[in-house]
Amino acid sequence: MVAVPDSWPNRIVIDPEICNGRPTIRGKRIAVQTVLEFLSAGDSPDDVLREYPSLEMEDIRACLAAAAELMKRHYVVRYPA
Repeated sequence: MVAVPDSWPNRIVIDPEICNGRPTIRGKRIAVQTVLEFLSAGDSPDDVLREYPSLEMEDIRACLAAAAELMKRHYVVRYPA
């Protein structure tokens, strides 16, 4: 089991001037969504690190931790009438 980084809020930022305000990694122009899409498509963390050499393994863990934190929220699904 991989430890979830406690510092993910320090690695994930939202800046309206970067990537249209989407969550990014440490102010880089690498969206959390991009990292998660690579991982969900079957790429390994090492693949992502090769594709984005400015990232660190802790950045990938922070993306996963942030996504897990969002899933803790209560959601209500509304269907259009």
